[in-house]
Order: sequence, then C-alpha cells, then structure tokens
Amino acid sequence: MSAESAPRTFRIRGMDCAEEVAVLKREVGPVVGGEANLAFDVLNAKMTVAAGAPTERVAEAVARSGMTAEPWRDESTALAPEGFWERNRRTLLTAASAGCLLAAMAAHAARDGIHAAFLDENAATPAAVVLLYLLGIVAGVWTVLPKAWVAARRLRPDMNLLMVVAVAGAVGIGQWAEAATVAFLFALSLALEAWSVGRARNAVRALMALTPPAARLVHPDGREEAVPPDRVPVGARFLVRPGDCVPLDGRVIAGAGGVDQAPITGESVPVPKGPGDEVYAGTINGDGALTVESTKPAADTTLARITRMVGEAQAKRAPSEQWVETFARYYTPAVMALAALVLLVPPLALGASWADWLYRALVLLVIACPCALVISTPVSVVAALAAAARNGVLVKGGVFVEAPARLRAVALDKTGTLTRGRPTVAEVVALAGHTESELLERAAALEARSTHPLAHAILAHAKERGVAVPEVEDFRILPGKGATGRVRGTEYWVGSHRYLEERGQETPEVHARLEELASSGKAVVVVGNDRHVCGFLALADTVRPEARQAVADLHAAGVQHVVMLTGDNRGTADAVARTTGVDEVYAELLPADKVGKVEELVAKYGSVAMVGDGVNDAPAMGRATIGIAMGAIGTDAAIETADIALMSDDLTKLPWLVRHSRRALTVIRQNIIFALTVKAVFLVLTLAGVSSMWAAVAADSGATLLVVANALRLLRAGR
Repeated sequence: MSAESAPRTFRIRGMDCAEEVAVLKREVGPVVGGEANLAFDVLNAKMTVAAGAPTERVAEAVARSGMTAEPWRDESTALAPEGFWERNRRTLLTAASAGCLLAAMAAHAARDGIHAAFLDENAATPAAVVLLYLLGIVAGVWTVLPKAWVAARRLRPDMNLLMVVAVAGAVGIGQWAEAATVAFLFALSLALEAWSVGRARNAVRALMALTPPAARLVHPDGREEAVPPDRVPVGARFLVRPGDCVPLDGRVIAGAGGVDQAPITGESVPVPKGPGDEVYAGTINGDGALTVESTKPAADTTLARITRMVGEAQAKRAPSEQWVETFARYYTPAVMALAALVLLVPPLALGASWADWLYRALVLLVIACPCALVISTPVSVVAALAAAARNGVLVKGGVFVEAPARLRAVALDKTGTLTRGRPTVAEVVALAGHTESELLERAAALEARSTHPLAHAILAHAKERGVAVPEVEDFRILPGKGATGRVRGTEYWVGSHRYLEERGQETPEVHARLEELASSGKAVVVVGNDRHVCGFLALADTVRPEARQAVADLHAAGVQHVVMLTGDNRGTADAVARTTGVDEVYAELLPADKVGKVEELVAKYGSVAMVGDGVNDAPAMGRATIGIAMGAIGTDAAIETADIALMSDDLTKLPWLVRHSRRALTVIRQNIIFALTVKAVFLVLTLAGVSSMWAAVAADSGATLLVVANALRLLRAGR
C-alpha cells in the first residue's frame, strides 16, 4: 500500500465542536477526494484521512481553515500541549479581553462620569479609552479571525464570521463599548465550549489513567523489578500486591483475593479471584497478593480497547447531532440574509434611520450565533458515552446512545444471558441407604478425570459441600455412556439415564423421577454399582438471580415485549421463561431461525434489541436495531461485534441502559429547545428595538453555559 492510499491520522489543534468539523470538511474534503474519505473524533481532536493527497497538502488545507494539523502520535500523549502559550492561549486571550474591557469602562467612567460613558450616545470616547477597547476587541476575536476569513473567502458564513461582522459593524458606528463586550463574551463562550469538551474528554481519558505506571515483573530467578507495563511481554509473570491496581490483563497463577472490577464492569462488589481466573488492567486488587501471568500486551488490554472505542465512538454521530449539523448549515446563511433585509428594507421602504436599523441588524447577527445550539448535542453525547463506560456499559457510538431510548421490544438469548451459561448441581437424590455425602463422594471421584462441564459442576459442588474426593482405581471411560472405577474397594459406575436403561437396573419409580427432571430441563447423572442404583444428581444451567427483576424493570422502563430465543428444548425453555417472566419464548431454534424471529419483531415493533454473547448470536444481533453483547469483559469478539457491550454478566445493566439513554435524549432535546427558544425571543426583541448587542451576546453565552452544564449532568449517572 502506498503512502498516499494508506489511512493517516492527524491531531487538529483548534477543533472543539461540530462547527470546526464542518469547516474542515469544506477545506480538506476536495483535497482528499471527498468528505467520504474523512472521519473526525472531536473528543480526541483527531482527523483520519482514508485516502487521497500527501500529508503536506492535507496540512496546508487544514491551515487554510485557521487550524493546525500534525501527525497523530501515541494516544496517551497526543493531546498534551507542547508549551505554556499553546496550553493557555484561549484562557489568556479571554482574560486579556475582559481586563481591557473593564479597564476601558473604568477609565471612561472616571474621566467623564457614568452617564456620559454609558448612557449618552452623542458623547465622544477618549482616544486612550478607544485604545483599551480596541485591545480588548483584538484579544477577543484573535482566535476566530482566521476561521472568519476562510468563511468569508469561501462565501460560506459560519458563527465566527457572524461575530466578526457584528464586532466590525459596532466599531464602524462608534459603539466601542458594545464591540468590546461582544468580543469578550464571544471569546468567553468559546472558552466555555472548549472547557466542556475537555471535561468530557478528561472523563474518558480517566479510564486510561487507571492503569498504573509500573508493573512488578517477576523474573525466573524470583527477582522483582518495577517496569512500565508496555515492557512486560506476554507470558511473563508479575506481582500484584494488596491494594495495587492491576497493570495488565492476565491469568492468576498463585494467590487469592477479591478484585474490584468496577472501573471495567461497574460491579459494586469485589469479585473473588484464584488460580486460573482472569484479571484485567485497571481493576484494583483487594487484600491478597496475586501472581499473574500476562496474556495481552499493554496496548491490547481490555481497558485499552474500551478507551479507544469510547474515543472513536464520538465519530459515529447520533441522529440529533446530524440534525443539528444540517440545521446549522442552512441556518447561518439564512440569518445573514435576514440581517441584510433588516438593514435594507426599513430604511429603503419606510424611510427609517439607517443607523438604527444597522444596529438592529448587528444585534440580530450576534444573537443568531448558533454556538449554544451546535455545542448542545455533542457534549451531551460525549458525557453519556463516558458515564456509560464508567458503569460497565460500552456504547460503540453516538448513534447508539439514543437508540435504547426508543426500544419497544427486547429479544434475549437464554444460555449465558438469562442463565449463567454453566451447569450447577441443583439436586442430589440418594437411594438404597446411601447418604447425599456418600453419593457425591462416589460421583466426584469418578468425574475427577473428566473434562465435561457436568463433571466440573459435580466437583465444584463436592468442594463447596466439603466432601473429600478419594482416589479412583481401575478407572475406565465408557465412550458416550459414562465411566467406571473402584472407589474405596467397591466398583461403581456413573452415566446417563440411557446408560441406566441399558444396564437394566431401572425401577418404575426411578424412571418416573428421571423423566420428570428431564422435562424440567435438568440433566441427570446416575451413580450405581452392580447391586443397585445408589442415586442420581440433577444438574441445570441456573437462571441468573437478577433475571426476573431485570425483565420486570425493562417493562417498567417502557419496553413493551420481552422474548427469549433459544436452541434448547421446549421443556427447558418453558421452565426458564416461567422463572424469568418473559412475555414469549421460542425454543429449538437454529441460528437462521433466530434471525427470522428478530426480523418478525422488527417488522412488528420497529425498534428491537437482541441480547446475546456477541459471537454465536451475531447474525441475529446484526438484524436487530441494536445488538447488545452480554458479559463481554475479556471477550474480544463480543466487544468488537456488538453495538453495545455489557462488560459484566449483570442483567440489571439492560434497564439501566434504557433509562440512561432516555435521560440523554431528554437532555439533548432540552438543550436544543432551550437554545432555539433563546434565539427566537431575542429575534423578536431585536426587531422590536428593545435589545442590545451586549445583552444578545450575554444571552447567547449564558445559553451556552447552561446547555453545557445541563449536558455534563449526565456524567453523574448513577449505577
């Protein structure tokens, strides 16, 4: 692949909102073969070019927009400013504008009195005061002048051009105080906008900050050394002391203790960890030291992948963002045309004062600035994405932030979603004078050498009950049937119901009981010897304890229909359906059948979510409105394939997600309606001649601050 055809990524200094994105599309798009070859991540100030011109030409095109492009470097440092001026330029210029404005007002009032300075339109402004006002104006508009010039040269007006024209008009008619006030308030609103994006950006960046700067690498000779996580190779061992943060994904080799996985999964209680268990970077070790074997490099840990995906998610814009961008594209030129009409029609048609209607036209330009409207939606979306990530819900784009709010039906896979996905011993039935402990001892001894999931469940139950597992002699596997062996000197066998029938040792009572268990969805392991049946163990894939409440909460959140889709038999499916309270169940489905059922739900309800493991249910998830992966932590395929990934196995995240999406949608709508209402009110006041430029800018800046504050409330979303 040639350098020109390979995707390239740039950091764009000065890109803080959708307005700058629109400018960059106009300038860079023609250079790289069209806007389709561009992707933007406002959250990380990043632009990706899929193909097109050389890097130098892209940088030149960005420079023409008034911004600066530089090659994207390491993600952890790419956003760090290089110097004091770069880091504080906007703040310093805003402060300078405010200082000059206040100094000019104070000097004017001290020299001529308050009435002459601010109320007498015919009073002359002293030269020294004019100089201070002029300095304040220059400081206020310094960062937007290049962008305004590009907009004017391209005949594509934007909010930067609106402000510069308004300020220049005020200067032209001698309204120095108003011009300086407008410049300062606009600079303040832009600073607030940049701060709001930075706040949301930092919320996401805080995820990566969870990874400690060093890992305690354990060398083969036992020596420990503190090294950066990216220097720990896959397969190496490292020590995590009590209270330490886990630096890398890995598998516990030695030690035991509880690990707080809340930064990744949102779980409220520590998860017990022991040899063989997986741990994840960014989680916090409890009171036991753990020796862990690294399973992934630092750049590919679950936490690193989540952080990258949340950052990239901003590029997938929500429907509200797309609407706002489209609206602003036509809104700004329409406002400039209206301002021209306000300036020309009354003086020409009615003989009104040119100075009066020029002032009103300038006020109209000021209040028409779409700053609050443009910033209202992206900040809300970024805040919602960051809050969801902190609660263990990975939303793969702004487009999926709003989708759960509109859900009318949810389809749930059974195994691994409504159930735990692994069998456990549900019942131990001892016969022929044996005790439950004796039966469990025989079964565990015979299953100790098996790798079957049912064998693991029996051994785990024996351990939980404190049953010692003796050694087995003369052990033999009976393929497709079971196994035999000598336990404490007596020959025993273990096998299925069918194997019991083959042996001819089944009584009518035992047969009836085993059929009853099978019809309820339980698997049966029978234990016996040559004389009689010693008993049997019933195993089942248990329903998650929170499943019933989660289904009820989905209904309470406004989801009309909850269905279960499974390839399991009808008896098992009906038993799970009764326990969980789903509205409808479809059993014995092949993967293609699940796709068909999802399509039927979409046709009937419109907006449907499919919840599964993210791999086996991928076709059905692809046909749903949104695909949601359950328990995706540590499962790369689940994180990659789903639109939304629930990082833990907690089903209560589903109704939380629906409610969180509705909160986000409500905030977005509040912001849009509020911003447009402020515009409409001041438009009327301007045409009536009862508004002023500084009041218009104060209202616009106030609106910007309020919509930002309202959007950032989403960062405090509770678990």
